[in-house]
Amino acid sequence: MPLQALRTIAKPQNGVGAFILQCKRIDLHYCDWAGSSKGMNDFLRTTLPAFAKQNPSIELSVSPRPGRHPVVKGLYINGQHKSICVRNMEPAEILRKVELLTAASGERLRRERRPVKSTNESVRGVWDPFHGHNYKI
Repeated sequence: MPLQALRTIAKPQNGVGAFILQCKRIDLHYCDWAGSSKGMNDFLRTTLPAFAKQNPSIELSVSPRPGRHPVVKGLYINGQHKSICVRNMEPAEILRKVELLTAASGERLRRERRPVKSTNESVRGVWDPFHGHNYKI
């Protein structure tokens, strides 16, 4: 019987080895005419070129939507998308919203029942109030 090595299958974990940014594209929709797009138009002229230089891995698409409020959409590698309406916002506020979409994972928000997620079991075992002392029951 030949000796066989144990096979280990590595689970891909984002951040271990290489980090893959979850946001793949950001769509910026604006209106040239409407007053609610004034901050978005300023953002596109002043702040967007610097943001695009800092984030070359994110595809940015800018498209006009006449007669509608400005919207920022983030599309993610898992197929999800998130939209944020940025009407009547200043360029600094819009930049914060775009950075929020960039940093998001694309997962739906859901209530966490357990505060800690771990793929590894605890090294120390399960804690019990009777450990370490000589209690008599």
